[in-house]
Amino acid sequence: MNGTNLFKIALRALDNNKMRGFLTMLGIIIGVASVITMLAIGQGSKRSIQSQISEMGSNIITIQPGGDRRGGVRLDASSMETLKLDDYKAIRNQARYVDMISPTVNSSGQVIYGANNTPTTVYGVNNDYLNIRKYTIAEGDIFSEQDILASAKVCLLGQTVIDELFPNGENPVGKVIRFNKIPLVITGTLVAKGYNSMGMDQDNLILAPYTTIQKRVLAITHLQSITCSALREEYTEEAIDEITEILRETHKLQPGTDNDFQIRSTQELSEMLASTTDMMTILLAAVAGISLLVGGIGIMNIMFVSVTERTREIGLRMSIGAKGRDILAQFLIEAILISVTGGLIGVLFGIGAALLVNVIVHFPIYIQPWSIILSFAVCTFTGVFFGWYPAQKASELDPIEALRYE
Repeated sequence: MNGTNLFKIALRALDNNKMRGFLTMLGIIIGVASVITMLAIGQGSKRSIQSQISEMGSNIITIQPGGDRRGGVRLDASSMETLKLDDYKAIRNQARYVDMISPTVNSSGQVIYGANNTPTTVYGVNNDYLNIRKYTIAEGDIFSEQDILASAKVCLLGQTVIDELFPNGENPVGKVIRFNKIPLVITGTLVAKGYNSMGMDQDNLILAPYTTIQKRVLAITHLQSITCSALREEYTEEAIDEITEILRETHKLQPGTDNDFQIRSTQELSEMLASTTDMMTILLAAVAGISLLVGGIGIMNIMFVSVTERTREIGLRMSIGAKGRDILAQFLIEAILISVTGGLIGVLFGIGAALLVNVIVHFPIYIQPWSIILSFAVCTFTGVFFGWYPAQKASELDPIEALRYE
C-alpha cells in the first residue's frame, strides 16, 4: 500500500470523527501556544532590561572605596577616604582600556528656587560624565573645564528637578537656584531619560563641577567614587584588571593584601539580570510544556480508542493483503496529522496571545523564530512518540481474531 493511499485513509478516518480529533488537538494547541507566549514574554523582558542597561551605559565601571577593619570594627565603605584625585589621574593617564573617566562626589538635600523646592541629589562630576552615563544636553551648555578649575557655582538640571522648580514651563537656563544655601547658576538642562530597570528616576539629579561640590558643599578633598567607561563592552574585564593593577600600585598595597577599593560594572548587573530572566523563561516554558505532555497523552488515549473501535476494519485490511507495517503507518500518520495540525494552530494562537499581551498589558515581548520551530518540532515528536505504541499494537493484531471482534 503506497503512502498516498495511507494518507487518504488517515484523513478520511479523522474526517469521520471531527469533534474527537479537535478535542485531541486541543491539548497540543494549548501547549504550543503557551510555550510560544511564555518564551516571547521571557525574551521580551530580557531584551527590555538589556536595552535599559544599555541606555545607562553598558560598559560603565564604578570604583568605590572598600570597607576596612580598624580595632576589630568593620568600617562602612562610605566612610572611607581611600580614593584621591591622584587615583583618578593615574587611571586617566595609564589605563589603555578606559575610554572616559570622571571623579564623582555627591550630596543629597533640598534645592530651592523662589517658592518652590524639592529633594534631590547633586553630583559633582566632569565633562566626561555625560557621555559615560548617556546624558544629553537639552538646552544651554555644559559647564567648562575652566568652571571645574575655578570651582564655579554652576550646574545642569535633570527634567524631574525642572518640573518641580519651574512648574509653569519657564526656561531655567541662566536662573539661580540654591542647594544647601549654595547658589548655583543653571547653565543647561538634560534630556529626560525616565526610570531605569531598577525603578530609579534618572532625571532627579543636578550635575555640577566635582571641585565645586568637594569644596563648597562637602568640604572634602577625597573622592567618593570614580566613574569610567571601557573602550567597548567586550573590554570591560580587561579594563577592570588594568584599573585594579593601577590602584594597587598607587595605594602601595603589598602582594596578598586585600584591595582597599571596590570595582563594579554594569556588565555584571546585565549578566545577573539576564541569567535571572533566562531562568524564569525556562521555568515558564517548562510549566507550559506540561500542556504538551498532557496533549501527547491525549493522542495516545484517543489512538487506543480508535484501534479498539476499528479492530474489525484492521482485520479486514490484513485479510486482503495489508501488512503490519501498513497498519502501523496508517495509525502513525493519523497521530502525526493530529499533532502537526494542532501545532500549526497552536503557533498561530501563541503569536496572537503574545501580541495581545503586548497590546493590552503593555508587556514587552519578543517572538524568536527558534521558539516557533522548537515548539513545532516538539509537537511533531510528541505525535510520533505517543502515536507509535497504539499504532504498533494495531499492526500486531491477528487478522482472524480481529475479524471476530465484536
